[in-house]
Amino acid sequence: MAQTMFDKIWQRHIVKPAENGHPAVIYIDLHLIHEVTSPQAFTELKNRGLTVRRPDKVLATLDHSTPTSAPDAQGQRKYVSEAAWQQVRKLQENCRRFGIHLHGFDSPHRGIVHVMGPELGATQPGMTIVCGDSHTATHGAFGALAFGIGTTEVGHVLATQSLLQHKPKTLRVWVDNTLRPGVGAKDLILHIIGKLGMGGGTGHVIEYAGPAIEALTMEERMTVCNMSIEAGARAGLIAPDETTFNWLRGRQMAPKDFDAACADWRTLRTDEGASFDKELRVDAAKIGPTITYGTHPGMVIPIGAAVPAARDEVEAKALSYMNLKAGEQLSDRKVDIVFIGSCTNGRLSDMREAANELKGHKVAKSVRMMVVPGSEDIKRQAEAEGLDKIILAAGAEWREPGCSMCIAMNGDMAKPGQTVVSTSNRNFAGRQGPGSQSFLASPAVAARAAVSGFVCEPQAIEETA
Repeated sequence: MAQTMFDKIWQRHIVKPAENGHPAVIYIDLHLIHEVTSPQAFTELKNRGLTVRRPDKVLATLDHSTPTSAPDAQGQRKYVSEAAWQQVRKLQENCRRFGIHLHGFDSPHRGIVHVMGPELGATQPGMTIVCGDSHTATHGAFGALAFGIGTTEVGHVLATQSLLQHKPKTLRVWVDNTLRPGVGAKDLILHIIGKLGMGGGTGHVIEYAGPAIEALTMEERMTVCNMSIEAGARAGLIAPDETTFNWLRGRQMAPKDFDAACADWRTLRTDEGASFDKELRVDAAKIGPTITYGTHPGMVIPIGAAVPAARDEVEAKALSYMNLKAGEQLSDRKVDIVFIGSCTNGRLSDMREAANELKGHKVAKSVRMMVVPGSEDIKRQAEAEGLDKIILAAGAEWREPGCSMCIAMNGDMAKPGQTVVSTSNRNFAGRQGPGSQSFLASPAVAARAAVSGFVCEPQAIEETA
């Protein structure tokens, strides 16, 4: 019987099948943890006298609460609050106590958990990967079944290396043709979420397929899978191929017998004739630079299009919060802050894209622009290419790696009433600072907005028009 990629990965990991309405028990290959969603789980382990079953299958990093300002002359970091510092200290203590290797401030690989995991080669096709973070879907770009879990489940996985799960349904998004020059993965996934709607993927694992998906780089595939959760999906998947293998080859945690691993990974692709519970077809050639205008990533429009009328009370409330009316153009909206970073768009290719837009230009005087690399590795590579110099010369800030304004837990945030153009993944009300209004876009669109002070199409689109 023809099987989907999801079915193949699921079956490989069943410890105990579902029965009589009870969920299945599945084995977890890799558990990613950070300082925000792990403290209560470790406390539960301590209270019950439990140990971590497979410390070697746990990858820990510091990212959400960490300052993105440089340490002072004494090496001290300025935390936004005592609570933020305590979260970092707790993870350091817990990792020492339970024998887990932590990529802390002394690690040359520290970074956002969904950026540095793939960089190390810890993320591999066919794996089950979990983390107490909804954007764990990112790792599906490698053909891994990866999804976010709650704090109680974090404790369960630490203690047992397994998880209770009801089997999700499957949804295939097939993308024909290829993206136009100047149109990127962020535009593509915003367009797809706009088509699916905020809850269109609820209860499903999305498999992205088709020529436009196969043409994407690994960085672009991670951007696409990262935002699967914004359509309500449990996870996103892309079949591993030569692009995947070339990206993983030689990485620190890649399999020693790499050719044998590739031979196995090639069998994971969805079989011809396999059926999905739901399907969506998209034409990549018809997608342009895209931006959100509401308070969830499903409210999107092509840049240059007028804000549409609200279709329900939720959208009416969103327009009111965003201080927008139907028929308005976002090109009239003055921008206060531009943020480039996050597990969606904080990778080296995103830094290059931003620098390309900034080169030879200055950030508008009324705009504060923050560029935050997703990891220490990315920061080093970008600086080796001189991208930091271009960014600084334009008048933007080049900061230390971390989640930064994506969730605004570390003090990087907007003030009430400020307009933010952000490359992150959520534009919920107050997400990037209480009372702030966020518009999600690609690094190219965000950097162009920083230069002009208003929302406009990136340079590459202008040059090809």
